[in-house]
Amino acid sequence: MSIKENLAAIVQSLPDTVTLIAVSKTKPIADLDQAYAEGQRIFGENKVQEMTEKWQAMPKDIEWHMIGHLQRNKVKYLAEYVALIHGVDSPRLLKEINKQAKKHNRTISCLLQVHIAEEDTKFGFDEKELLELVDNEDFKSFENVKIEGLMGMATFTDDKEQVRREFKNLFTLYEQLQSKYADFNILSMGMSGDYKVAIEEGSNMVRIGSSIFGSRN
Repeated sequence: MSIKENLAAIVQSLPDTVTLIAVSKTKPIADLDQAYAEGQRIFGENKVQEMTEKWQAMPKDIEWHMIGHLQRNKVKYLAEYVALIHGVDSPRLLKEINKQAKKHNRTISCLLQVHIAEEDTKFGFDEKELLELVDNEDFKSFENVKIEGLMGMATFTDDKEQVRREFKNLFTLYEQLQSKYADFNILSMGMSGDYKVAIEEGSNMVRIGSSIFGSRN
């Protein structure tokens, strides 16, 4: 199936409450152009340099989401334009985003990445670290970042019940924080292989790449 057909099928399958991020990492601009022509305006990338090149080349009504692990020394390259950073996984990274956003007179929206997977290969805060962070005075003093919610990645496994359990845990945490912070309104969980389960468990933002653009080389 073509990018056009894939995208149409996914958009049709998503509830109105769920935002679709087309994960375009490693894909050529020609592929993104096809999705753009079909009305897609949110793209997710995991490499700063690649995202910046695409941002420079493509129409300026696109929202660029940084979905990969972000190193502190790379923040300055995307601070001018990034719409949402999904993977904030340390207080030091948050501090750097605040600093670089200030230079551009912007407020950058961020999600806190929570380690929900029962494997050690993923980045993110554990529950205790997360609750300590949001209660920290430094956290409350960042004027140029806006924490809008949480992001998590489930274990890469065929065990659907395990995946569901991990998503359920993240949703519980999200609800807990949402009751305390008015800005918490995004729960980013679910990718091509597990987004349907993620939506059933409360996700309102999904990151889908291969089901739109085909598998990566």
